[in-house]
Amino acid sequence: MTPEEPAGGLLVPTRRGPARLQLDLPPSGTRSLLILGHGAGGDVLAPDLVAVTSAVVAAGVAVARVTQPYRVAGRRAPAPANHLDEAWTDVVAVVRAGVRDVPLLFGGRSSGARVACRTAEALGASGVIALAFPTHPPGKPERSRVDEIPLSLPVLVVNGDRDPFGVPPVVGEATVVVLPGADHGFKKVSAAVGGAAVDWLRARGWAS
Repeated sequence: MTPEEPAGGLLVPTRRGPARLQLDLPPSGTRSLLILGHGAGGDVLAPDLVAVTSAVVAAGVAVARVTQPYRVAGRRAPAPANHLDEAWTDVVAVVRAGVRDVPLLFGGRSSGARVACRTAEALGASGVIALAFPTHPPGKPERSRVDEIPLSLPVLVVNGDRDPFGVPPVVGEATVVVLPGADHGFKKVSAAVGGAAVDWLRARGWAS
């Protein structure tokens, strides 16, 4: 698959249509590669994704932000989970071909966090950063999605204590950071989200 350069990033062909890729490289010395996905109705300019990108690139982490094909096509309603995972898998292959020989990390917010968690083990990621992980639909705690969090990998979960989608429990090797007063959007605490990501990456040698 060969990417094409449009305004605002690379268009990457996938099984589910073109995705968009925005790659930010550190000024010197890449310690790891973090691939990030967006929320269901949002995009890669969400405040927490921008904050994480800015913070970790400065700490030596290459960041690839992926816009799913349905959003590139102008739709807000998310594609089925298997379509999201397939498009993500195809983009990961393209990114990995360009940034090699460093640890591969997945991440994202909300729906993007779920995609990252579901695919991390199969695609060889060393760890996952899950922002605003939607533990269950609002008001329906019985429909838990905690089983999507990989148990065999280090996972950083950052959620707000006012998130209507809930806060997941600590499972496997997960580290759960709960930000007081924060809701699902993290709009007022995006800097704290970026700081939590950098601290977690540094503790594992994935950032400088």
